[in-house]
Amino acid sequence: MAGRPVDHQRRAELLDAVVDYTVEHGFSELSWRPVAAALGVSTTTLVHHFGTKEQMLETILGRLRERVFAATSEAVGDQPDLATAARAVWTRTSDPRQWAEFRLFFAVYGRALQSPHQFADFLEHVVADWMSALREAQGPDVAPATAARTATLVIATIRGLLLDLLATGDRDRVQDAAESFLATLDDRAGRPARPH
Repeated sequence: MAGRPVDHQRRAELLDAVVDYTVEHGFSELSWRPVAAALGVSTTTLVHHFGTKEQMLETILGRLRERVFAATSEAVGDQPDLATAARAVWTRTSDPRQWAEFRLFFAVYGRALQSPHQFADFLEHVVADWMSALREAQGPDVAPATAARTATLVIATIRGLLLDLLATGDRDRVQDAAESFLATLDDRAGRPARPH
């Protein structure tokens, strides 16, 4: 096995299946044997395609981050303004069908803060991916420092609201707060706020 080249298409298929498994079962339950059994492959196959458990975990996190970013970007569309982008991000992340994915996201986030060397790639991208997109959504006329400050507030507010929603399940209260926040972005864009 060690000398055989990795089949990248098979690896991509396995990776998506491993990510699905991790979203369903959680971060703490990730170990070779249960994952291999669930996917119907041997542990040797997983090692061949992903290396060590730590390397597999890093690959899972990267793929999860790509999935979240791609799905939200698709919902946002091309060249949105900040209010449209923020609303699309909130709509997707607060959808109950995505809660398992975001529970995993926050579990990883907490673990990454405790072990920053192990999760350096995750920490490097967890804010930077969104910062870039949300700065761009503000347009070229906004000063870079202002765009960065606003993007930071949007990321922090949406993540805080989502964490509250996942922890409490109080959708009405959290959605009301989210709408209030999003209305401030509509105001900045010169659009009438949507009704709560």
